[in-house]
Amino acid sequence: MFEQTSKDWMLNVKKYAYAMVVVPPLLLLASQALWHQFGFADLFAWFTLFFVFGLVPMLDHIIGKDPVNPDEASEVPVLSEQGYYRWLTLLCLPMQLASIVYAGHVFMHTDFGWLGQLGWLMSIGTVGGVVAINVGHELIHKDPTIEQWAGGLLLASVCYGGFKVEHVRGHHVHVSTPEDASSSRYGQSLYRFLPHAYLHNFLNAWKLEAKRLQRKGHSPLSWRNELIWWYGISALMAVGCGLLWGWMGVFFFAAQSFFAFTLLEIINYVEHYGLHRRKLENGRYERTNVEHSWNSNYLLTNLFLFQLQRHSDHHAYPKRRYQVLRHHEQSPQLPSGYATMVVLALIPPLWFKVMNPRVENYYQGEEHQLHAA
Repeated sequence: MFEQTSKDWMLNVKKYAYAMVVVPPLLLLASQALWHQFGFADLFAWFTLFFVFGLVPMLDHIIGKDPVNPDEASEVPVLSEQGYYRWLTLLCLPMQLASIVYAGHVFMHTDFGWLGQLGWLMSIGTVGGVVAINVGHELIHKDPTIEQWAGGLLLASVCYGGFKVEHVRGHHVHVSTPEDASSSRYGQSLYRFLPHAYLHNFLNAWKLEAKRLQRKGHSPLSWRNELIWWYGISALMAVGCGLLWGWMGVFFFAAQSFFAFTLLEIINYVEHYGLHRRKLENGRYERTNVEHSWNSNYLLTNLFLFQLQRHSDHHAYPKRRYQVLRHHEQSPQLPSGYATMVVLALIPPLWFKVMNPRVENYYQGEEHQLHAA
């Protein structure tokens, strides 16, 4: 749709279109407005999921792909220093906390059946996946203290503070190798991947933090352990929900967290399925580059997700800010945006039919790498 537009115009449109990150929380308000207008609360509790995983995939293919990459020499340095992009991510922290309070209040005071309760919990979990985890992921890769803390607090709001440690010090080191629990294997279904990812990413975060503290001569159980802080903050948030709404409030907080971090792990499954860094003759793995993550350049979902789908560039250059991430044609390409691929991943036979030929093509002539992995 935008192939013929000027580069300057497109970069300017994208700058302000990133504000679409406010749409997922607004979908919760739209859901409530719909059931107040028409009834059927149990049905409209699912509206956020219908929008994200139904309408967005169709719009992705209607709108098409992002035609622009910022110029490395002239545009990347300027865009990287513009405060607007940074403040947009920081504003997601109060927006996420407000979304939890609002959604919790609605959950407690709406006469949902069990189907409506499930839909509402999955809806706020989807908002958490987009606003808390995706934006938290952007922030924990940055050096300024305010961004580190905002990223940690966003992750704590969905009980996934360990991601702050494991993702940066574990996943980015071992990505696309058997040592990484967030890199899904060829032929591995989502339902085999998820339990392993939940457990090993949690344990690995504690191991990495313990090693860091021991190198500095500190006990892993000291106040210096940042995981104790992040999980402690999550516990305080759960207590706050309990004080507001009783035990059902604690259940609400835990459930929305579960659905949020499950969405994260499904996206991890999508981003790295079947891809492996080649093992060199010296026994080490090749350096991570833009060929070791699945890339997707569909414009709409990239705007919603702060260009997370330009994941290949992110892994090659982890400290790049989202506004200057680039598309690489040589990266393995997903056939659609993340919203579509999440739905496909939930149906393993369909997922394997679509993705296995793409993985096999990536390893053409090097099938031993695929089978060894």
